[in-house]
Formats: sequence, structure tokens, C-alpha cells
Amino acid sequence: MAEGERRPAYYAAARGGWRDWWTLLHPPYTAWHLSYVVIGACLAPRVETSRLIATLIAFFLAVGVAAHAVDELHGRPLGTTISSAALVAVTAVSLAGAVVLGVVGITKVGVVLVPFIVVGPLLVLAYNAELFGGIAHTTVGFAAAWGAFPVLSGYVAQTSDLALAAVLAAGAAFALSCAQRLLSTPARLIRRSTRSVEGSLTLADGTAVPLDEKTLLAPMEGALRAMSWGMVALASALAVARLT
Repeated sequence: MAEGERRPAYYAAARGGWRDWWTLLHPPYTAWHLSYVVIGACLAPRVETSRLIATLIAFFLAVGVAAHAVDELHGRPLGTTISSAALVAVTAVSLAGAVVLGVVGITKVGVVLVPFIVVGPLLVLAYNAELFGGIAHTTVGFAAAWGAFPVLSGYVAQTSDLALAAVLAAGAAFALSCAQRLLSTPARLIRRSTRSVEGSLTLADGTAVPLDEKTLLAPMEGALRAMSWGMVALASALAVARLT
């Protein structure tokens, strides 16, 4: 990325080649939402490693790859040089892979997985492509799709059932995902759509604190960094406790 060029996200790499694919995956956020799958699975009375791995791969394909590819197709918010044809192909292959894993999972988990297999791809397309007038492209839609849904999926894949603990955890993931979007939305606005920031804060003692892009972004992106690392650490701790 050229010196002084504004990055579309704090984790974005320089444009071009493999670095565009890194940026497209939104690594901190993808890891964050995969953590919800682990948390949901680890709430089960018994955790089967093979089911957990399969669920994580399915969500990585759907959320980490397909959803972000659709998002980049819809207006090029990251400004990558990845061709539209490549993004369409990646979306199709990734969603197909996630669905195939889900269908295979039916043989072990049961037909209770069917609604999740159907709803998952619909959420990816409805949210990221802003289908149906953008009805799902809201804070509530994001929190339900990327927060609550992974927790419930992780639990159901282990137990073939739902329980109060999983529902409560899904509620927690929903709330955290709301916070994520409320922080990331203004951060994206500043990074991607704002030409300049000017102004100041006048404190009670008369001190003037200048406002600029860095000052506004620091608390929002600092919180997002901390939350993403925190959720990954929590999910890792649960996995270690349950699988060792």
C-alpha cells in the first residue's frame, strides 16, 4: 500500500496478489465469529472433535470466504484487485462446500441440521448482497446471522438438540455482535468514505483537544481488536478444557 494511502480496515494488507485475499478474509472478524461456533459446541455435554472441526470448516467457507466475497462484489468496499469472476467462483464453491459438509452431517446429527443448512446460505446472501431491500443488512440482522446463529449451530451439531445454555450463549453472542457492528460501522465510514476530519473538543477547564481521524478511530478499533482477541482466547480456553 502506498505511503499515506488510507487502508479500508485496520487489518488490511497492501493491495495486490495474495494480500488482497488476506484482506478479503477479514482475519480478526472471521476468527471472532468462528469462536462462537467453538463456544456453542463446548456447551454440549459431550464434544466430538470431528463434528467440531467439520462445523468450523463449514462456517469458515460460508462466513469467512463466501460472505466476504459477496460483500466485495457488492460495491468493492475493500478496493481489492480480485476479479469479479474469481469472487463469484469462490462464493459458489465455498457455499457449495459448506452445504455438502452440512448434508454429510445429517447422517450423524439428523434432520435437525436441515434448517441450519438452508438458513445459513440465505443469511450470507441476504445480508452481504443486501437482498430483499436490505431488510437483513442491519445491526440486528448481523448479530443474528454472525453471532447467535454460529453458537446455536455449534451446539446442535454436537447434540442434535437445543438447550437453555445454548440459547443464553446465543443471546450473549448476539449482544457482542451488536457492539461489534456499532463500533465497526462508524470506523468503516471514516476509513472508506471520509475525505477529512476537522474539529476539537473543549474540556471543562478550557483545554482544546484536536479531533482527527486517528483520534476518532483509536477507541473504536482498539475495542474491536481487544474483543476479537478476547473471544478467540475464550473459545480456545473452552476447547482446551473440553478436549484435553
